[in-house]
Amino acid sequence: MLGFLKRPVVVTADINLNIVALTGVGLLSRLWRLSYPRAVVFDEVYYGQYISFYMNRVFFLDDSGPPFGHMLLALGGYLGGFDGNFLWNRIGAEYTSNVPVWALRLLPALAGALSVPMGYQIVLELRFSHCAATGAALLLLIENALITQSRLMLLESPLIFFNLLAVLSYLKFFNSQKHSPFSPRWWFWLLLTGVACACAVGIKYMGIFTYLLVLGVAAVHAWHLIGDQSLSNVHVFCHLLARAVALLVTPVVLYLLFFYVHLTLLYRSGPHDQIMSSAFQASLEGGLARITQGQPLEVAFGSQVTLRNVFGKPLPCWLHSHQNTYPIIYENGRGSSHQQQVTCYPFKDVNNWWIIKDPGRHQLVVSNPPRPVRHGDVVQLVHGMTTRLLNTHDVAAPLSPHAQEVSCYVDYNISMPAQNLWRLDLVNRQSDKDTWKTILSAVRFVHLNTSAVLKLSGAHLPDWGFRQLEVVGEKLSRGHHESMAWNVEEHRYGTSQEQRDRELELHAPTQVDVSRNLSFMARFSELQWRMLTLRGEDAEHKYSSTPLEWVTLDTNIAYWLHPRTSAQIHLLGNIVIWTSASLATAAYALLFLWHLLRRRRDIHDLPEDAVPLPLPACARLPAPPAPARLAARF
Repeated sequence: MLGFLKRPVVVTADINLNIVALTGVGLLSRLWRLSYPRAVVFDEVYYGQYISFYMNRVFFLDDSGPPFGHMLLALGGYLGGFDGNFLWNRIGAEYTSNVPVWALRLLPALAGALSVPMGYQIVLELRFSHCAATGAALLLLIENALITQSRLMLLESPLIFFNLLAVLSYLKFFNSQKHSPFSPRWWFWLLLTGVACACAVGIKYMGIFTYLLVLGVAAVHAWHLIGDQSLSNVHVFCHLLARAVALLVTPVVLYLLFFYVHLTLLYRSGPHDQIMSSAFQASLEGGLARITQGQPLEVAFGSQVTLRNVFGKPLPCWLHSHQNTYPIIYENGRGSSHQQQVTCYPFKDVNNWWIIKDPGRHQLVVSNPPRPVRHGDVVQLVHGMTTRLLNTHDVAAPLSPHAQEVSCYVDYNISMPAQNLWRLDLVNRQSDKDTWKTILSAVRFVHLNTSAVLKLSGAHLPDWGFRQLEVVGEKLSRGHHESMAWNVEEHRYGTSQEQRDRELELHAPTQVDVSRNLSFMARFSELQWRMLTLRGEDAEHKYSSTPLEWVTLDTNIAYWLHPRTSAQIHLLGNIVIWTSASLATAAYALLFLWHLLRRRRDIHDLPEDAVPLPLPACARLPAPPAPARLAARF
């Protein structure tokens, strides 16, 4: 029983010296003097702001991609003890003593360093020689554009790392498929493939190309598995189920997890709140939540409300009116109704308050008990400060002549009667009996006389309209759009019938006692949609370039300039590597077409084993000779 004590314990370790050497040199090239320069370099000015937001738990929105990459950078700041107190206002600003520069740049540097041996292993898994694998790794090692990005607080280096990890993991999984399917090693590499793909997409959306590559190759292999007659139906089903769980379910779950952690950490109101909906803003601590907490949930006749446009583009804004009227004659010669202007105003203002009135009663206060407004009810909207009713009629809008002008009715004792009845249409109702709810309900106001819908056109009015946004009446026949939907943001039950008392009431803050929070999926859906739609509206970046400019190295970016010594950091590819890679790619494409044409003529220059079908068919080639290895006995 104690026989093992009579024999020595022997552990044999095979160490690939090529990988050790490449990893060591990669770490040296990426970590040496990592904190230099101790100043903000290029896009560190943006990512640093997001790190500070994480440290202070303040919500932000970055349309460049999902939050996983930002959280990785913030993790470096957290481990380095960063308190988030630094003003990220310009490139070249000197870091203060409380900023752990080395720790903030550490994770991108490690990702860049580990990408070098990973490139070596990918070429090996493709069954090329160790000489070829070493050459590929050396190209990654000395490529100065990769070195530059790896040594700074940027996301490109982690993105490349997870892209390479996804490819390497799938290759290792594929090569273990023949010998040990469903073994722990097989499961490990398959699941790691899904995890790496999720991380790549979670850093930047460009990672989706690697994900699609892996899915495409996996689909080809799955198709060949289905046709393998040596496998039973149950065996094939288990293979397909394992791939579906690892490559489809796992990435989706992790992607949602990234956003869950992101939204859990950032629970405080921040500078990007205005982009989000009222319900989203109200779910954050501070900001709008301080105003909307405890407001009455159900809108009733006599309620005092502010109405925010759901679309929020080009700016978040609220339905607004003021004493000024439309010009009698516009600049283009068209005439107007000369009624009181109604606009959408992008700032909080007392003139944003409206009173929901029952057309059959004169009271502008909430009865006891309150009578809630329901889907399909007819209402009048009374402007709180001027007591004029929201109106539209068959007069062209000032900047959108295809739509109707919206105004607050002024009785000039002429043949233009008031048309101020609106039917309430709850867009997100569950049933036709639903009540109008504060923040949660998106509503449309359909004009009873003309069937026009109250809509934000998005056009900026001229100086006579104080550059505010135009509101129009749009015919329903043109279809539904988010710019036609409004939600109640601030809400109180009106108690003052006299105008002077009501004006004092409108200036007073709303009551506070209870909060309402959105579910995670509702917040995730809105945040994801904003990220995808906001990016398309940005103007062209001043550093943007075409792919051909980078292939020919006609473009470089000045990252940093020392204010005294004129030392500079430029992002520029290695001319030898980039030129040789471009020429090799062109040569490969030409050779591929040449051999494809000759094969079509039934001339087989290459053996069948060399034809790359299915990917990676090079796995059928003989294994390369082993590199120098160190065997150790302990």
